[in-house]
Amino acid sequence: MSAAPAFVTLQNDQVSLIFSNQGRVPTLLYYGKKLSDTTSAQMLATLSTRQEAKCAPVTEPPVALVPTHGEGFTGAPGLEVFGDTDQWAAGFFLQNIEHNAQQAVFTLSDDTRGLLLTLTVTLDSNTSVATFTSSIKNTGQTAINLSYLNAATLSLPMHFTSIRGFEGRWSNEFQTQDHDLFMGSYVRENRRGKTSHDTFPGLLAYARGTAELHGECMGFHLGASANHRLRAEMMADGRSYVQFGELLLPGEVSLASGQSYTSPVLYAGFAQDGFSALSRQFHEYIRVNILRHSAQSKPRPVHYNTWEGIYFDHDETTLKALADEVAPLGVERFVLDDGWFKGRRHDHAGLGDWTVDEAIYPQGLDSLIDYVTDKGMEFGIWFEPEMVNPDSDLYRAHPEWALQTKNNPHIPFRHQYVLDLTNPDVTDYLFKVIDDVMTAYPKITYIKWDMNRDVNHPGNLAGKPAMHGQMSALYALIDRVRAAHPQLEIESCCSGGGRVDLGILPHTDRFWTSDSNDALDRLYIQRGFSFFFPSEVMGAHVGPRDCHITGRHLPIELRSAVAMFGHMGIEMDPRELTDHEKEVLKTAINLYKENRSLLHSGDLFRMDDDGLNVKFGYVAKDKSKGIFAYNNVKETGRTIPSRFYFAGLNPEQQYRLNRAELGNLKEYSPSILQKTDGEIFSGEALMTFGMQMPVLFPQTSLIYTVEAV
Repeated sequence: MSAAPAFVTLQNDQVSLIFSNQGRVPTLLYYGKKLSDTTSAQMLATLSTRQEAKCAPVTEPPVALVPTHGEGFTGAPGLEVFGDTDQWAAGFFLQNIEHNAQQAVFTLSDDTRGLLLTLTVTLDSNTSVATFTSSIKNTGQTAINLSYLNAATLSLPMHFTSIRGFEGRWSNEFQTQDHDLFMGSYVRENRRGKTSHDTFPGLLAYARGTAELHGECMGFHLGASANHRLRAEMMADGRSYVQFGELLLPGEVSLASGQSYTSPVLYAGFAQDGFSALSRQFHEYIRVNILRHSAQSKPRPVHYNTWEGIYFDHDETTLKALADEVAPLGVERFVLDDGWFKGRRHDHAGLGDWTVDEAIYPQGLDSLIDYVTDKGMEFGIWFEPEMVNPDSDLYRAHPEWALQTKNNPHIPFRHQYVLDLTNPDVTDYLFKVIDDVMTAYPKITYIKWDMNRDVNHPGNLAGKPAMHGQMSALYALIDRVRAAHPQLEIESCCSGGGRVDLGILPHTDRFWTSDSNDALDRLYIQRGFSFFFPSEVMGAHVGPRDCHITGRHLPIELRSAVAMFGHMGIEMDPRELTDHEKEVLKTAINLYKENRSLLHSGDLFRMDDDGLNVKFGYVAKDKSKGIFAYNNVKETGRTIPSRFYFAGLNPEQQYRLNRAELGNLKEYSPSILQKTDGEIFSGEALMTFGMQMPVLFPQTSLIYTVEAV
């Protein structure tokens, strides 16, 4: 075997990644803007020379892609393993590298302990996004227990001194919180058995002064749909790193001789022009590499979801009346939510018994489905396959099919338990009942796939923790359903945004972003969501005028303006709408349809948060047009608001500026709104000088379109 190269470089037009192989194990030397040919990897290595510090190791243990105890690393190890001897002290040596300009595969071994470690790094050809995975194989003769294997540990540039984390709760997901790096660890761990509302597996790291439209930053997201751990640490020696991996419960992964474990994928990206530029890298990567449908191949249809309109109060006459109301508004997909199956009059019973309730639909769903589709709408339906109510025929027949641990009572949670998907009998049953419904009703083209509780006792029939296997089985079940029914699109819902990640998205088509349809909450929820995910996978609905969660009374203009910047829908009882509200909804839906190709393929530009307004825009890649939103949340402390600075336009291009009117806008006195409509301005003027904003009531949205002339 020839000697490994001292350095491996992955590169495209956006970025360079350089790995140093000068020690026992590969380390990330550089991840940033593309370097010119005048800069060599050896130059960077020389400039990184560190000396022996006082009362410190003569040779500093590296921040390896998977740092271990065997290397003497005193930060967080990337591998935690134990067996019948000293496997806990594993230390690897680089054996082989296979690489080209876009991918490197590093093979490392610890022959003394019978362990083989494979690290795979792939750089996307068109964006700054790189993916990292780690895999460990037991090449010894006896079984080993794996406690943790990170997807990657990545050194941060020295000038990246701050991080942005994501937190929240049910109905208030994707809230951001900034922190300065400190000597010690910022650690977030999730044990809820789903991606969770409170510990989203994403993190930004950035240089001082970075904002939405300028400055260097990196983003990291672990594609893990259940338990996970993330860490950002500054060590006493001044080096900083981030580390992401699946959180394994004790004894969850045991590897017999010849068996392997592979981590979830860590997605990383870099931008030198601010957080919005970083988001655009992730959006483009997802659009090209993960989504099945593009903005051009299948536009995202306007939804009507029955949940907040009627909840469990189903009857066919009422549902047909809802269809009568929403079709003229421009709705293109009608989704029958919870309440259609056997015994489901409330959330205490029925989960698991996935047959149409004959008490409500004595002739089945054909009449309703035909009625909806005859009005030009697609038909979708709700399932929560992973759950079972104790009050169900399924649980009475198979109580052993629920995840549980001996001598520990089930934690009450929404009157339901979690099914054990690691049991093939369970997944075979679930496939059959879903397949039966889809086969009986081939006009169903959409499933809202829900999951509504934490997994508090994730023990399977063998008494082992099941979450790692549970997620593998879930992905396989969804793929099996889709293979049998290729017409299906599937939404990932988990009490709103509790399972939003790039582990589940390759198997689904969109996310339900949050159970809160409160437009003011949604502005910040959707803003946080947008750091990693494009708008076309962001379910966004116009809710009731009196929000069922917050109780806030919000105007139809605001509710419509917020919803149209995602995958737009309606979720209310449309029979409550006034004539004025219907007209506003029609206008907003038409505006969404006119611009959804732009919204779902264009470049996002967020403006910095001033605590008063939420501002952003989408611009076509050729800069020919754009659509911008100015959402006034709080009244300014001054007599007159500030300016709105457009972004992403061609400074040399002339643009016609128009305001999209969703309804009546109340103004104190004549303003700029009467002077700019239809006027032509240079991109330079709109971006550099900006447009004075008028005095507006709080909870008011302005939407502007620009088109090159």
